[in-house]
Amino acid sequence: MSEEILDIEGLVRRFSTEAEDLVILDGLNLRVDAGQSLAIMGASGSGKSTFLTLVGGLDRPDAGHIRVENKDIVNFDERALGDYRSRFVGFVFQFHYLIRDLSASENVALPAMMAGESRKSAMNRAAELLGELGLGDRLNHVPSKLSGGERQRTAIARALINKPRLVLADEPTGNLDAANAGVVGGLLFSLPKSFGTTLIIATHDGSIAAQADRTCRLVGGKLESA
Repeated sequence: MSEEILDIEGLVRRFSTEAEDLVILDGLNLRVDAGQSLAIMGASGSGKSTFLTLVGGLDRPDAGHIRVENKDIVNFDERALGDYRSRFVGFVFQFHYLIRDLSASENVALPAMMAGESRKSAMNRAAELLGELGLGDRLNHVPSKLSGGERQRTAIARALINKPRLVLADEPTGNLDAANAGVVGGLLFSLPKSFGTTLIIATHDGSIAAQADRTCRLVGGKLESA
């Protein structure tokens, strides 16, 4: 029997403006097994990014539970949430968010150094990761000297540097051409087997979603099997 890594129950997130109250997530439920890949599809504005920010501990819900390995992160204080984001979760976004003045290896090593690892150790592991992702000859290149696909692969390496149990990817191929999107998508879906992570990816691209173990669609604030 597979180990359950994520159990979400009754998740609600709303945003209020002067004109109206917007309910983005409305009692959403989800369970994900460790080592599984899950693609979440939905129209623009359906709440995919909101969902990932909640699971990643970047925002708090208005109601509901997010149990990660049987610990409800909704009850975490800010220090515990920071540790969760640093050590348990890896993030990959549509835009790479690499620091322009740092080399690829320095960008990848930075989260490990921020978590207390020595520079030498972090840089060595960054070089190993980049090599595994086909960027062994790009270690000293700054982001402006990398192609779009190379920048996104560097961002994936950065997400993996602290050995996360869960990787959250928000439209990670949205800024790439078809060829690079295929490479990056294939790389992401190899992570559960190659690195032992669980992957949740939000995407509008059906060809990317088709590679996942499971696919759900976010409609009306709830997840439906696709």
